[in-house]
Order: sequence, then C-alpha cells, then structure tokens
Amino acid sequence: MQTSQLANPLATVEQISSSGSQLDGIPADLEHSIQFAGARLTQAAGILLRLPQEIIAQAIVIFTRFWIGSEGGSLAEYGAEQVSSASLYLIAKLSAYPKSPRSILNVYAYLDSFSSTFIEPGKLQANNPESYYLSEGSYHAQRTLLLRTEAHILRILGFQTHVSLPYTLCINYLQTLDVFSQPRASELAKRAFAHLNTALLSPQLLYLTHQPPCLATAAIYLAAREVGVKLPDNEWWEVFDTDREELGFLVVGLMSMEGFVAEEKAQWGKRKVPMSVDDVEAEIERRKIMNGNG
Repeated sequence: MQTSQLANPLATVEQISSSGSQLDGIPADLEHSIQFAGARLTQAAGILLRLPQEIIAQAIVIFTRFWIGSEGGSLAEYGAEQVSSASLYLIAKLSAYPKSPRSILNVYAYLDSFSSTFIEPGKLQANNPESYYLSEGSYHAQRTLLLRTEAHILRILGFQTHVSLPYTLCINYLQTLDVFSQPRASELAKRAFAHLNTALLSPQLLYLTHQPPCLATAAIYLAAREVGVKLPDNEWWEVFDTDREELGFLVVGLMSMEGFVAEEKAQWGKRKVPMSVDDVEAEIERRKIMNGNG
C-alpha cells in the first residue's frame, strides 16, 4: 500500500518497547540519552551546513527511525555519530541542497572536537583547528564508513525515506483559525514552530508515533496558552483530525521536554554522551565498575 504524502509510517507499540539496542543489552536510559544527543548533533551539523530546517528535521526523523524495533539498528553495532552523519548526508542528497561527503565529515569532526555534548552557542568558535583537522587517510576511511552506513540505513528502513512534516500545516491551521488578525500572532507562530522543533528531540519519539496534523495542532494549542492568544471556544482541534486524548498527550509531552533536557545536562555535565560503539562499551563498563560489578 502506498504511503500518503501527507502522512508518515508510524512506529508500533512493540517497535517502541523493543529496540535492537536494548536486545543487545544497552540500558534504556543510556539509549535515550544517546538518541537525544544524536538528534541534537544532527541539528547542530545541519545548521553549520546551512541546510533548511525542513531538511534537518527529515534527517532527525530518519536518524530516529533507524533505531526502532527489534529489526532496527543497535548501538552495539552502529555509532550514533555515524548514523547521524549518514542520515543528514542521505536526506540532503535527496533534496535540492546536497552536501559532499567532505563537507559532512568536516562539520562532524569539528563538532566532535568539543569536550562536552552540551555545547554553549557562544563557544562554537573556541576550538583549535588542529583538533578537528581530517587527514586524507582519515577522510577516505570515514567517507567509506559514511557511504556504508547510508546503505545500512536504507536497508533497515526498507528504502522508505519519506518524511511528512507539520510546519506547513501549522501555518495553514493558524490561518484557518484566523490567528494572524490578532496582535501577538507572530509570537504565537514562532512559539509553535519552536515546539515542533523541540518535539524532534523528544525521548517519547513524538514524530514517530503521531501524524503531522496532530503535532501541528498540539504546538498551536500550547503556544496559544503560553502567549495568551485566544482560540475558538469549541473543540477546534477535531477539525484538524486530532481528538482530545491525543492532544492532551502531545501537550504534556511537549511540556516535559524542558525537564528532560535539564536532567540530561545534569547527568552528563561536562562529559560527552557516548557516540561511537567503543564509547558505548566503555560507558557500560564504567557503570558496572561504579555498581561494584566490574
């Protein structure tokens, strides 16, 4: 059956609850931290490559889909950084904004040179160029890995790279609700888009479990509450194919992101979230020693 261009293939409960990583013994909390860090890494790399947000968002969704289900990729076999770079390379190649392997790898080498996963925006120019220089030998080895990982992504996803996004729907819904006639309409639209971008990083995998109309509706509902813009008194969300229960779940999920990010920063501090297979193994060993099981 052909997938609608306005809808996405959604992950099932079974796929969400049984990932390849967990079947290989990766703790669930570590998996969530790595997927979150990998999504943020994809976002940061896309920004440095000057890719449109739509391309970055599609790459993050593809990155996230890769790890889902028992047939998905495992962090015991694939590093999150290599899957992130291959996802961005793949989606950019399929768009009007292709990037060369060298451009992709240079940006990832630059981001990898920072000592902490949670980079402060004002410190993006702080590193010594020698710390992220790619020699020709390193470049060719990493290019081979990039192309091989791209092939793995396509195989695991069954060559299903379609990603429908909620951004255009969000604008259409705001127009339908006649929001742009109100004084704080621009602020509401910005807040709604910010929630849609934040949802890409959600540990609840909101883009994999809910269709774009529901995501757009929830972002508008929450943004309107935050900004103080009045929306219709009736159950307007039903017009946009969203029921009350789904709306409530998504709003709670969006509101929980601030707390989740704070917990991640507190947990990892100045340490880096493990983004390679070797680093994941080292983190698991470190936990065993800390727990007295080494």
